[in-house]
Amino acid sequence: MRDRVRVHVKICGIRDVRSAAAAVEAGADAIGFVLTESVRRVTLEEAAAIAERLPRPVERVAVLARPDSAEVEAVVARLAPDLIQADHDTLVAQHGVGLLPVFRESPGVEDEVAVHLGVNGRTRFVYEGPRSGAGKTVDWARARGLGRRGRMTLAGGLTPDNVGMAIRAARPFGVDVSSGVESRPGVKDPGRIRDFVAVVREVEGGEA
Repeated sequence: MRDRVRVHVKICGIRDVRSAAAAVEAGADAIGFVLTESVRRVTLEEAAAIAERLPRPVERVAVLARPDSAEVEAVVARLAPDLIQADHDTLVAQHGVGLLPVFRESPGVEDEVAVHLGVNGRTRFVYEGPRSGAGKTVDWARARGLGRRGRMTLAGGLTPDNVGMAIRAARPFGVDVSSGVESRPGVKDPGRIRDFVAVVREVEGGEA
């Protein structure tokens, strides 16, 4: 058995206080607010109101797509997120705010990750499918190889039923779920959130 290693859990697409509370109570490490076109989109004001009620050290993650500098500055000023998540080729450094670049499954993604991350194996990043929120899994074996480049958060099609297999196959730093813990698109299910986090805690640090 390996030494027990905590897997970072992000519940994304949170739209209300009730769902945020369910995620926190379940033991999630991060809450994602979708601030771009999506059924899970919230306004900046809505995200800020929910974020103000989150305890520390739960991370607040602003999820964007391909933002311009003005959009990023507005998000930082109002939400004060811990991390800004967006496509890797659009992110620019913000004072006091961490960056969470997104890489999408595609031909040549290994080269993109290598160029962006270089040799810094501590850099965090997200690996997911071609389209966010589509509920499609990526190739977990391929993800495992990418995870050797940095602290990879695995996303795409994860559910309470498959996240254990995903962790065993990909060995990610973290996992990111949205549609997989919903009762219908955009509506989080507290029971599925609890189940998801429980499975992660059960399998983390298990056999390779």
